[in-house]
Amino acid sequence: MLDTDVMVAAFRSPTGASRAILRAGIDRRVQLLASNPLLFEYEAVLKREEHLSAARATIDDVDVILDMFTDSAEQIRTHYLWRPQLKDAFDELVLETAVNGAADVLVTFNLRDFGKAPGNFGVTLALPRDVIGRL
Repeated sequence: MLDTDVMVAAFRSPTGASRAILRAGIDRRVQLLASNPLLFEYEAVLKREEHLSAARATIDDVDVILDMFTDSAEQIRTHYLWRPQLKDAFDELVLETAVNGAADVLVTFNLRDFGKAPGNFGVTLALPRDVIGRL
């Protein structure tokens, strides 16, 4: 399960751990999870001018990446809202997808923001650099 900040890092940096994890998911070496609300968030954030500029990318490039992501990810329906667990509503989208999809790992740079909540549902938090070592 990829937090939005990991998607941003993957989009902006072609050589980082986040990109390697995304690539592994697109290549189906790991199972990615997605939900419609989370995909809308990914799209809204990745299409911000600051990210497009930093990645030297276009809106069409974002659409291509999200299409590849969607084609390879397991689509998760949110049957139960686990809120409130976190302070940030957007983090809740990520946690809901992880919980409903029975994710093993939630990959994020925001370990502190998620706190102990994922562990309450059997989901491990990890930084991208820690996950890439397991691939």
